[in-house]
Amino acid sequence: MIYCNNLVFNPFEVNTWIVSDDSGACLIIDPSCSDDGENKVLLDFITENGLKPEMILATHGHFDHLPGVNFVRDKFNIPYCGHRDDLSFLQFARHQGELYGFEFESDPPEFDRFLEDGDIIEWSGGSFKVLHVPGHSRGSLAFFFSDGEIVVTGDALFRESIGRTDLPGGDLDTLVMSIRNKLFTLGDSTRVCSGHGPDTDIGHEKSFNPFLN
Repeated sequence: MIYCNNLVFNPFEVNTWIVSDDSGACLIIDPSCSDDGENKVLLDFITENGLKPEMILATHGHFDHLPGVNFVRDKFNIPYCGHRDDLSFLQFARHQGELYGFEFESDPPEFDRFLEDGDIIEWSGGSFKVLHVPGHSRGSLAFFFSDGEIVVTGDALFRESIGRTDLPGGDLDTLVMSIRNKLFTLGDSTRVCSGHGPDTDIGHEKSFNPFLN
């Protein structure tokens, strides 16, 4: 069975998603813990649940989703994976954060592995599909776990909303097309795990999302 749990971190209230299976293997998506206390919350959750992290996945490269990457990567010696089109955000994360009054202790690392649209990635819990969903950023990704009917969408799709498109690399028409052509092709009962805020599902967003109706 696939489990998807979130921990909310940093002043921007980012959802860090931890996807795991019955064996304890897990993936950490957008580790956003930003200080020692939040690092401990994440570590305690992993330890108390007997989880074994295998990789870090980035839905996109905006600074608020990056603060915990170094901590997790160094602690568990696991690869950091994302889309090459958001690589520049990693290189300027500290500067971008400063514009919003947020300070990084150290620069986030560059991706160890690039992910592309349609990739099927194997892990101990089975496999998941990579969906490229640009619009919030050029390199935005979603991760679809068919075994659990779960898609982690980052900031592409929220409950009755969509991601901002006024930041560098954002484009409203592109984002709407990404959601319609990629995310809305998933089953209506698919659980949507977003980068901020509460869960939703594909069927609900088809019916009630004002940006898509």
